[in-house]
Amino acid sequence: MSLENDLAGFIPSKGTYLTIGVFDGIHLGHKSLLSELIKRAKQKGLQSGVITFKQHPRRVINPGNEIQFLTNLPLKIKLLKDEGVDFVIPLNFTKEIAGTSATDFISLLQKHLKMQGLLVGPDFALGNARKGDISFLRSLSQSLNFEFDTIPPLKNSIGTISSTSIRNALSAGDMEKAYHLLGRYFSIEGEVIQGTGIGKKMGFPTANLNVDSEQALPLEGIYATRTLVDGQYYDSVTFFGKRVTFGDTRRTIETHLIDYDKDMYHKNIKIDIIYRLRSEIKFENADELAKQIRKDIIAAKEYFNHLNRE
Repeated sequence: MSLENDLAGFIPSKGTYLTIGVFDGIHLGHKSLLSELIKRAKQKGLQSGVITFKQHPRRVINPGNEIQFLTNLPLKIKLLKDEGVDFVIPLNFTKEIAGTSATDFISLLQKHLKMQGLLVGPDFALGNARKGDISFLRSLSQSLNFEFDTIPPLKNSIGTISSTSIRNALSAGDMEKAYHLLGRYFSIEGEVIQGTGIGKKMGFPTANLNVDSEQALPLEGIYATRTLVDGQYYDSVTFFGKRVTFGDTRRTIETHLIDYDKDMYHKNIKIDIIYRLRSEIKFENADELAKQIRKDIIAAKEYFNHLNRE
């Protein structure tokens, strides 16, 4: 389906004020932009809208790029709508879009979405070879008669807030830093699938999570987490890594819910990743691993008690 057909499928009830971007993670910087977008749209009696992409543009432009998403598409759309925008349009980022000139892209937004304003971040660029940079779009806004503006990068005590800085925090297992960049706990979602049953045999039943292969994950290890099942959160301990004790080299996500003993197969669950307890260790046998898991659960409980006192 062409870009024009994608856009033609959405008919706004009135003029729109838009922003465009990957919006990976929906971090505090994104939230600042969205808040300003909504404010400007309301001031002008327009609808606020987000144009985002189902695929990461870097993967399409450079197939060898293995950049991973911080948020899958359903969660991203939900988080965007939670911020209060009137609509979200997720486009398939194709080579056609990558090759579209900035002028043609903007013209299509004006034609099909009645765009009257565009607000973007400081490093934004649009169109073929990213030729539609801030300077180009500012000039284009005058010739095509739409309002255009940017917002500065957002900084806090951690530093400049960006999706890249969040990925770096995940790679280091620094979930506290990720929290302060996102404004919430980093989370993943997926379906509970059949596992090996090893955890259950040791007395610690786990939910094995199936996530998209493009989902960004934290540094391998054991984490204190909170898991959402059927609308209720449970304290949990989650393992990211490979079952090296059992010679399994496949990537695994297993979560043990503390004080929960119900079947979770085929349920969709969400895991908030809060704190890294330890790195992955290869044990001599299952008994040694079970002893450590007991210690991990105690450590997680102590951490949650500390959080609850703050």
